[in-house]
Amino acid sequence: MDVGAEVLELLLAGGSREELDAVLARAHPAAGTDGGPGAAGPSATDLAWLRELAHRLQAQAERQRSREAELSALYETARDLTAIRDLDAILAAIVRRARQLLGADMTYLSLNDAPDGASYMKVTDGALTPEFRRLRLPLGTGLLGLVAQSGAPYFTEDYQADERFLHREYIDTAVEGEQIRAILGVPLMVEGVVIGALLAVHRRVRPFPANEVTLLTSFAAHAAVALENARLFERARAAVADADAATEALVARNQASERAAHAHDLLTDTLLHQGGVGEVAEVLAEVLGGAVEVYDDAGRVLAGPGSARPVDVDDAVGEALASGRCVRTEDGSWIAVAAAGEEHLGTLVLRTDGPMGLPERRTLERAALVTAMVLLFGRSEAEAESRVRGELLVDLLGTRRLDPVRVRERARQQGADLDGALALAVARHASERAGQRVVAGLARERRGLGAVHEGQLVLLAAGDPRELGRELQDRLDGATVGVARVEDAVGGVASAWHEARRTLTVLFRLGRTGEVADAATLGLARLLLGDNGPEQVDEFIEQALGPLLRYDAERETRLVETVSVWFAASGSLRDAAEQLHVHPNTVTQRLDRVGRLLGDGWREGSRRLEVQLALQTHQLRDLM
Repeated sequence: MDVGAEVLELLLAGGSREELDAVLARAHPAAGTDGGPGAAGPSATDLAWLRELAHRLQAQAERQRSREAELSALYETARDLTAIRDLDAILAAIVRRARQLLGADMTYLSLNDAPDGASYMKVTDGALTPEFRRLRLPLGTGLLGLVAQSGAPYFTEDYQADERFLHREYIDTAVEGEQIRAILGVPLMVEGVVIGALLAVHRRVRPFPANEVTLLTSFAAHAAVALENARLFERARAAVADADAATEALVARNQASERAAHAHDLLTDTLLHQGGVGEVAEVLAEVLGGAVEVYDDAGRVLAGPGSARPVDVDDAVGEALASGRCVRTEDGSWIAVAAAGEEHLGTLVLRTDGPMGLPERRTLERAALVTAMVLLFGRSEAEAESRVRGELLVDLLGTRRLDPVRVRERARQQGADLDGALALAVARHASERAGQRVVAGLARERRGLGAVHEGQLVLLAAGDPRELGRELQDRLDGATVGVARVEDAVGGVASAWHEARRTLTVLFRLGRTGEVADAATLGLARLLLGDNGPEQVDEFIEQALGPLLRYDAERETRLVETVSVWFAASGSLRDAAEQLHVHPNTVTQRLDRVGRLLGDGWREGSRRLEVQLALQTHQLRDLM
């Protein structure tokens, strides 16, 4: 095979320049001097021409292969733009391929922060230091900042020595840390606006041929497309999300409106069928979910489980009364007020984990309005019933003789039970109307009678007098109450009224407000009122000395005698001990026990006088 054919074969096989030169060198010794017909091979001139031609063909093939690689990389990048939705992944691939094709030591991409007037590193490939990856350059500073500001490509064979660029110490320090020398930078453009820059660097001094500038510009164009596609994709995704959110909001609003309409129908039906606050609470719990409690204006439970009320419920009630809207408490409960004008009738407390948008809050407020109407209807009925019950009680309080059979029939028609042991309680209240509602309600609960008579609240019901009085006192927020036992359901009510009313008067005059008392607990004051016989005297002694008398009788002690001697000795322990023939410490111990039996304060004031008088009366009764 001649040398020409061998060179062609080598070029087709992609041989290197060194291999090509070796083939030509082997052919050179056989070459003739002039290349004439008698020569053994090609002349030196022919070989020189063949070498130059082969080198040109080889360089063209290399350029072709390089171009093919570039086009392939650009094609793959373009394909990635349609296949990858992750912007960071796309940019990283662009930077990595640019570095590979340009044979650069490092490539990086920056994005402009227009409000801050700077360009910051977004993606790097081949960086050595973390400081460089976080670098942020003011626009116009350094090569990157100049490209990002001007929108034109720039390159330098040796950045550190190039005075065309504005150098900053911290930037040069970062560049030195990366050992950067040659830099090529091209802009990222979207619709004529510079949004960043793409750069390739070498850690040695070298020029950048035009084909490398063109190639990096192509990659920058793809990066810009990726950024724009990502922006459009994000905008489309946000639009879809907004549409989905709007649809969900519309569906939720429709569902809330349907629930509100359903609640309105249920509440209206409850009102039309004269349902109570319990039915209103059940409807509200069903519609809004959670637990509902209803309290009256005094804080007593009318419906619901009656768990602990929110700590700040009073503040919430005040705010709700002022605004006419429901209010949320600190523990997450919702408060709505049932009111008639400015009058607070009741409070609704809703505890729920469900949504409480505007429709739900309006449903709660509508339930509060229905509750107010139910309470007003109930009040009207109670007042009408109270008038009927009150008429019967007023008749019993009078002096006119009544037919027992007729009285019991009237009581039965009103749901009152006058059989068994009855008690009468009398009290006063600042608001006669409010007090009348309390008395009427308690009378209805206890199957008794209640009325306002001569400015006093009167309650007649079965049970222990003091127990009845304490219950009435609690309903009236600590009122003073006089009570008496009713001996006869018809003829004895008037005398019990007289005794309970007189007891109430004495309590006020003695300053014992806020107490519940019957005549027996008035002590000496009762004896001074007159109309007392042996039975009342015995009750006075029992009230003042009963615990001591029983203790002495059961244990054969001398507590009553000790107290009597101590009083006679003017409170002197020594004198009392001499008369009792015991040690003074014994007297002290006995008096301490007396205090535990009679209670604190028996040696002071009116209690002391009552105990002394009771001792003397007891001694006189023993002599009779």
